Amino acid sequence: MLFRSVLGSHSSLAFRCTLAVFFAAAVWESLRLLQVRLELPSAAMAGILLLMLTSGSDWNWKPLATLCVLIWALRFVPALKFGLPPTEGMRGHLFVAVFLIALLGCFVSIAAVFQRSPIYLISAMAIVWVADIGAYFAGRKFGRRKLAPEISPGKTWEGAIGGWLAVVLLFALSVFIPALADTFAAQLFRQVGWPSWVVIMSVIVAASVIGDLFESLMKRRAGMKDSSRLLPGHGGVLDRIDALIPTMPLILLLTKAA
Repeated sequence: MLFRSVLGSHSSLAFRCTLAVFFAAAVWESLRLLQVRLELPSAAMAGILLLMLTSGSDWNWKPLATLCVLIWALRFVPALKFGLPPTEGMRGHLFVAVFLIALLGCFVSIAAVFQRSPIYLISAMAIVWVADIGAYFAGRKFGRRKLAPEISPGKTWEGAIGGWLAVVLLFALSVFIPALADTFAAQLFRQVGWPSWVVIMSVIVAASVIGDLFESLMKRRAGMKDSSRLLPGHGGVLDRIDALIPTMPLILLLTKAA
């Protein structure tokens, strides 16, 4: 609730400070999952770094967003099939560095999209929320075939399809509502038209599922049910933002300046 209330305000400093706190928490949880020492001081430094990086409004973060999209496509998606590297050794250390870059790219993308407008950011993040809610209810009602049983036994193909349908139908309707003309879905439609719009929204939904599965893979390797207990009843910060990590850089690349 705090995160969404700050999103609705026009206080850039309050938003950046809140974002830095969430980023520090996400880094702390990530380093715990990846079994890296000195996670607390590293997390504090990460929060300060994000605050500094987002202090200006004239930075071009799309190259970092592009790098993050490539990281997911070329490194993290294959890991869902082939597994994660050992925590020890050069491969393990390199994996930690690459994941932290992807995590930074997500939060920087959130800050950059926020500059377009708070409502635009909320509408973009809502794609992930709607996909998650749709998948939950469709999976409970119709779920039969497991999506990735060795990673997340509770997820089904029917749930994933239900989440996709919920996003496409709901946000297609939003395109026709004048009050939502400045939202992400409506702006994207004006740029690309219906066929490409459906394809892009489908890719965003797929990316959100991949982010969720990838965090489940990290937790399974670490032998942890939740990334932490920072959010009572909801697990940790990573448990709440896992689907946003691959999607927000993609959304930034699709966002035109106001």
